[in-house]
Amino acid sequence: MLDYFYLFFYQSFRFVLLLLSRKSQIRLMKSLAWLAYTVSRKHQRIINTNLDIAFNNTLTQEEKRKIGLSAFTNLVDTVFGILQRDAMTSAEVVSNVSFEGDEVVRKAQKEGKKIIFITGHQGNWELLSQAIAIHFGLTLVGVGRKLDSDVMDALLKKNRERFNVEMVYKNGAMKGCIKSLAEDKAVGILIDQALGKSQSIDVKFFSHDTSHTPIASILSRKFGIDLIPAFISTEDYQNYKVTIYPAIESLKTDNQESDLAILTQLQADAMELAIRTHPKEWFWMHKRWKGFVEYER
Repeated sequence: MLDYFYLFFYQSFRFVLLLLSRKSQIRLMKSLAWLAYTVSRKHQRIINTNLDIAFNNTLTQEEKRKIGLSAFTNLVDTVFGILQRDAMTSAEVVSNVSFEGDEVVRKAQKEGKKIIFITGHQGNWELLSQAIAIHFGLTLVGVGRKLDSDVMDALLKKNRERFNVEMVYKNGAMKGCIKSLAEDKAVGILIDQALGKSQSIDVKFFSHDTSHTPIASILSRKFGIDLIPAFISTEDYQNYKVTIYPAIESLKTDNQESDLAILTQLQADAMELAIRTHPKEWFWMHKRWKGFVEYER
């Protein structure tokens, strides 16, 4: 029954959203972000702790508040985008998306190389995956968590697959990625969430120790695939820019542990660069340094 309430709410809100102009949508987006930020004291504390760690306690409270509000705005923008793209064509999805560094991907395609993208919860990450798939004519397979609602999970899956984006779930992600690569599909991996000690490799992130997923490093080393960092940003929530950085070259020596540590640190460095370039667009609400830093409850 709850699933169908979610579906009713989704369809109803989508109907209202599509009646609004983009400027009205942005105003609504910022209002909802302000409400969510103001109400959630818990997330305010997490955001402030993360910002203190990343910027070594150099930001004022007002600067942290602005970044926190912007982080929530990006989250709402990501959700709004999912609703809107249900009614869009592929051409419409990328009509306001520009690309910088796309020669990195074109070169890999021309040389017949397999492709692994690395990215994070930066900007409108759902738009990023679909824009990449459309722009480069790829089938892109992402790694994600299955939604608790089967109905909503199926709806999101359908939304993504309209634009050649498929998903493998975290349980069985490695097997799913290997299968996808064997089928000449590209793989996209979100690399910016903290993991348990048994599942991760320790890295320096903003000069502080934290955990990092090793899945991209393992795939890169095992199959000799370079890792391509790609991130999306916006200045006005109307035009978006995908920035593709030079590939992290695959590494394989006799020392597997060292290879994986180096590859994983290079990914953390790429993620940090993207965040420093656009600090207001990262998902500061999750406990990125969990296990290494004590977060207030």
